[in-house]
Amino acid sequence: MGVDTESASASEVNLIERLVDRRTTQRPPARLIYDKAGDSDPLRERLAARGIDLICPHRRNRKRPATQDGRKVRRYRRRYEVERTIAWLQYFRRLVTRYEYHAHLFQGFAQLACLFTVLQTF
Repeated sequence: MGVDTESASASEVNLIERLVDRRTTQRPPARLIYDKAGDSDPLRERLAARGIDLICPHRRNRKRPATQDGRKVRRYRRRYEVERTIAWLQYFRRLVTRYEYHAHLFQGFAQLACLFTVLQTF
């Protein structure tokens, strides 16, 4: 979908919308499958305003009532495709350990690794 780089101290919930804005496709996705780190009601509302349905399991310590039923969470089982793709990107040494000082160079190497991964898959 897209690649974005940020410092390690930023919260993932705040970075999801920026990643959706940096997508390479013309249309926004209808659904976004994410892990438990994305379980945030304000994030769900902001993505719903954009027409994106956030599918992620609820955290164990959630105080508010559940917002989605088990049918949507069944789609979460397909998350292995995303995890597998990230594992393929870990084969590139320059992405695992960041040697570049400038973020735009690291961004370029990340995009190049994504291109090689796509070409290798198809």
